Amino acid sequence: MWHPIHQAWTALSAIPHIGFWLAVFWLAYLVVLGVYIILQKREPAATLSWLFSLALLPYIGFVIYYLFGPQKISRQRLRRPRAYKMYPEATDSNGDDTLLHGLAKATTGYASVSAHDVRLLVDGSATYAALIDDIGKAQSHIHLEYYIYQPDRSGTALRDALVERARAGVKVRLVMDAVGSSRTPTHFFRDLVDAGGEISWFHPIRFRRIWKFWKRPPLNLRTHRKIVVIDSRIGYTGGINITDEENDALREDAYRDLHLRLTGDVVLELQQVFVEDWIYATGQHDFISEIARNLPALDPGPICAQVLSSGPDSNWEAIHRLHVSAIHAARQRAWLVTPYFVPGEAALMALSSAALSGLDVRLMVPKMSDSRWVTLAARSYYDRLLDAGVKIYEYGPRMLHTKALLKDDDVAIIGSANFDNRS
Repeated sequence: MWHPIHQAWTALSAIPHIGFWLAVFWLAYLVVLGVYIILQKREPAATLSWLFSLALLPYIGFVIYYLFGPQKISRQRLRRPRAYKMYPEATDSNGDDTLLHGLAKATTGYASVSAHDVRLLVDGSATYAALIDDIGKAQSHIHLEYYIYQPDRSGTALRDALVERARAGVKVRLVMDAVGSSRTPTHFFRDLVDAGGEISWFHPIRFRRIWKFWKRPPLNLRTHRKIVVIDSRIGYTGGINITDEENDALREDAYRDLHLRLTGDVVLELQQVFVEDWIYATGQHDFISEIARNLPALDPGPICAQVLSSGPDSNWEAIHRLHVSAIHAARQRAWLVTPYFVPGEAALMALSSAALSGLDVRLMVPKMSDSRWVTLAARSYYDRLLDAGVKIYEYGPRMLHTKALLKDDDVAIIGSANFDNRS
């Protein structure tokens, strides 16, 4: 084994001025990739981390960057189903909240609209029960998007409910992340497909493309969304995936989590998010006109609501900006719950500044998350936050998976985005 390696090393060493040429190639490698990374305009800490990894690990660092480095994607943006002027936009007497709505609209493209009903669903069993009940009443279509969909008891129950509706003529479309749902084989949905349902995988990993150097594989670009839209009238979103790990009716150690059931005009915007993701994943456009014809008439409700969407197809980091801006806008309290707390400098500054100003700032994280490294990383920020006056609580023994921010008594941000740099 070592003999061919020794021969190769001897032959390489015999090349005249090999040290000089290797140094030249190494410097050229650093300059070209360094300029490329700098032009990505990421946070300084992230940029420096990648530069150091490329310099100290010349070949391994490049492979890591090639597979997992930051990437952008381009998605087709559809015209909004209603012009902004046709939406009866929500208004607030609080000037800070009006500014938050304006920021959200500018960074996401979605107007501040309204909801008739917003129901908080705590943990998986309540969420799955409400979801399956609503699916059983669907008449036109059911759209679902999940990061994790497991072929276990919870996943089977939902699949069977979808099969029943598909056989009744309801159009079912399900998109799943190819990495988060990698344990779920396509044949698990055979009955659903045979009944007329459609499934798609977001960024499936096709290793043959890795050998096409100019096409970096999207290993690090996932859909982390949890969205269900039923007949464009009922919407679900939040932090709960489809898995027994989050079903407290089946497991005593199920994740502690939070989900939302929504009705009203805000569901139309949630539908828009799904439609754009479905088109991106499948390339299909033919169903849009059918959905547009069956959209319910606008019907303003009493609850101000707004969809926040963010991802690698936008430069604005909408959810992160709204989190930070909401903390800055707080006048009484800012309460944050997150399973993965690895804040950027802007978020850390917002939390500490609010606490130093005398506000009631609280942070709740898992006592031990499903990633020991993330738990240790989160604890590295405790001293700075505690010194500023932030109250920190560790939840256990169940894994806390809730992602929520409460600002005063009037703004709550609930969804699937963690409070970390990756999200």
